[in-house]
Amino acid sequence: MVPEEKNYLHTLSELKEKIRRSQHQTLLTVNRELLRVYWEIGKAILSHQHAKGWGANVIERLADDLKAEFPSIKGISVRNLRYMKSFALAWPDFVILQPVVAELQNIDKQPIGKNLSLLEQIPWAHHIIILSKVKTMAERIFYIRETIKNEWSKSILSLQIDNQLYQRQGQAITNFEITLPATQSDLAKETLKNPYLFDFLGIEKEMHEQGLERALISHIKKFMLELGRGFAYVGNQFNLVVEDDEFFLDLLFYNYHLHCFVVFELKAGDFKPEYTGKLNFYINAVDEKMKGEKDAPTIGVLLCKTPNETVIKYALQGIHTPMGIAGYEFTNALPGTLKSEMPTVEELEAELEKETREFEVRKKQE
Repeated sequence: MVPEEKNYLHTLSELKEKIRRSQHQTLLTVNRELLRVYWEIGKAILSHQHAKGWGANVIERLADDLKAEFPSIKGISVRNLRYMKSFALAWPDFVILQPVVAELQNIDKQPIGKNLSLLEQIPWAHHIIILSKVKTMAERIFYIRETIKNEWSKSILSLQIDNQLYQRQGQAITNFEITLPATQSDLAKETLKNPYLFDFLGIEKEMHEQGLERALISHIKKFMLELGRGFAYVGNQFNLVVEDDEFFLDLLFYNYHLHCFVVFELKAGDFKPEYTGKLNFYINAVDEKMKGEKDAPTIGVLLCKTPNETVIKYALQGIHTPMGIAGYEFTNALPGTLKSEMPTVEELEAELEKETREFEVRKKQE
């Protein structure tokens, strides 16, 4: 390639990147201003209802008057105004105005949106889903963070809430604390879930390992979504040769956030202690045959039915390779008390008002 052409292509690439950054920044700015206006409207409704005794019907009147003044602006419906009120109830002013701090950085330790609060980094439609489906502040913050990190669409966010990601994340039984450095141990533990939900397979009956493996591979995109961020598929029935003996790993992935290979072994029945010995062998073999100098130690994950926590803890004692054990469900069989609900706007407002009062009481006691 001639120098002039190479120089032109380099300049073109830089200009494209600048335009992309500018477009992204413009979207963030527009979203920030929209959310601030919505929050201010919600705050005004709250303030006047509490201080001046405005009744519930004022929202209908306010929607009519605002639409008459701004007929071209969408989003000034009665229902949306109620969500604005709920938005202001859910988030005190110091939360929405506060800049991003270190703990809100993403998984790669890079700031998620310079000079933006956590709330300002997801669209209004995502906020509505979270306000509608999630009741506690801690859980709402979790889903906002995950939406930012994973760039979830509305449908994916809704699916993750319905599948109770908050309750399942980081719940696998592991030995990471004693087999991995502290900096990687926490991240590795948070990467795993318990149980994993395979309801996308559309089956409810028992299935042998080979059938389950084939079903997961045929739905690999949905399986990857359930696994979570950072997993890259390497292969199934992955062949390893050790001293002329052949071994086949059920599923092999590489996680580019953990910087390591992850071996998944599937078992159709309940956990048995001898399963850890086989998985330990696979982990050591991958470390010896495939792990690069810059790769972190390989992690093994055993998926089985109804893990017995006490038996697993005994089985993991003396194992020096990083290993986690988790269950799986063919249908979303989580306890009814954990099921997501879609409260009405009025129910949501009542719940948020209660939470706000409790928050104010705690602040006065501090």
